[in-house]
Amino acid sequence: MVPTDVQSAAVPTILKGHDVVIQSYTGSGKTLAYLLPILSEVGPLKKKSPNGEGESEKKKEIDAVIVAPSRELGMQIVREVEKLLGPEDKKVVQQLVGGANRSRQEEALKKNKPAIVVGTPGRIAEISTAGKLHTHSCRFLVLDEVDELLSFNFREDLHRILEHVGRRSGADPRDSIAKWAERRIIMVSATVPYSVIRGARSWGSDSLLVQAKKVMPLESVAPSGPVNILKPTSGSDSSIRTQAALQSLPPALKHYHCVTKLQHKVDTLRRCVHALDAKSVIAFMNHTKQLKDAVFKLEARGIVAAELHGDLGKLARSTTLKKFRNGEVRVLVTNELSARGLDVAECDLVVNLDLPTDSIHYAHRAGRTGRLGRKGTVVSICEEPEVFVVKKLQKQLGIPIPACEFTEGKLNVIEED
Repeated sequence: MVPTDVQSAAVPTILKGHDVVIQSYTGSGKTLAYLLPILSEVGPLKKKSPNGEGESEKKKEIDAVIVAPSRELGMQIVREVEKLLGPEDKKVVQQLVGGANRSRQEEALKKNKPAIVVGTPGRIAEISTAGKLHTHSCRFLVLDEVDELLSFNFREDLHRILEHVGRRSGADPRDSIAKWAERRIIMVSATVPYSVIRGARSWGSDSLLVQAKKVMPLESVAPSGPVNILKPTSGSDSSIRTQAALQSLPPALKHYHCVTKLQHKVDTLRRCVHALDAKSVIAFMNHTKQLKDAVFKLEARGIVAAELHGDLGKLARSTTLKKFRNGEVRVLVTNELSARGLDVAECDLVVNLDLPTDSIHYAHRAGRTGRLGRKGTVVSICEEPEVFVVKKLQKQLGIPIPACEFTEGKLNVIEED
């Protein structure tokens, strides 16, 4: 396996013991960029000491905590770890995601004594508060999709995790260096808004920013944030922010927009899928309540579709994802949060049935396709009054998003006057 640019830069940097912020476009292999160095020091693959012995097997505490904003991303990371370790070492990693039976998770922690836990902020904080999660000697804390984890919804839980994971018992709480002597913090995101830089400065020690092939001190980075399409921003501020969104876009994508009436959006999606002969499609909507109706209309038109959102139970969500991954479901209709970090390599088309609120959200959605250098297409279906939003996105991201229509079973670009 040939490492991607971000893996080539991040792996040796983490192995040297640095706190890092990994920023790279969606689908560039960021998960392996932190899992490989962690697994070289934690669990059954860890490097042996010069005298041939590993660390004491009596150690029962957790070595690595990986936090993800959604259950899907959490379960995906667990699958990656299991793939690397092989079936006989499955118990080395455990998922602690919301929506699953908590007491079963606590029992498994006690019985399996995993070296790595992967979970959502609420469940990790809950089990930690109950005293069932022993992380004082934890050496790695990973915050995946950190820009999302820093949102208001997760604030309290994340604060608890940051305060407890890797905190040395008996250390003077005022001495931050002694307090976190062993803990390394790894933040991962497609974009680095100011909140991430501020967080890395507060919680890390001399953090380095890894961007594709580059590694640089965090201090040298100009902070950036999401560009809100609906609010004006000052020129220089806007260009810095746009740069962050652009860096998070996979390079091999084609972008289009198609104008239609609201009541014809789902039928336009159907025609789009057929015109591009897309086999694996993710369609985004902004409101959970609309997902079911869109799925119903697609199924009525002969396209196998399913919805994915936070109100579904854990089993329903994992079943839906499994069917989508193995091709039984052709169109997955979802919302922003459920698709964060969703890695379906075969996804060849992303459709915005509702437009995203800003350029960073556009980049996150678009990044579900064109993963690891594959080709992909992004189509935004909008009404006439929304075209100005597409024009703004086009200008801010510096990418062409031409108008198109679907006629005679083909995508035809409409030449602008």
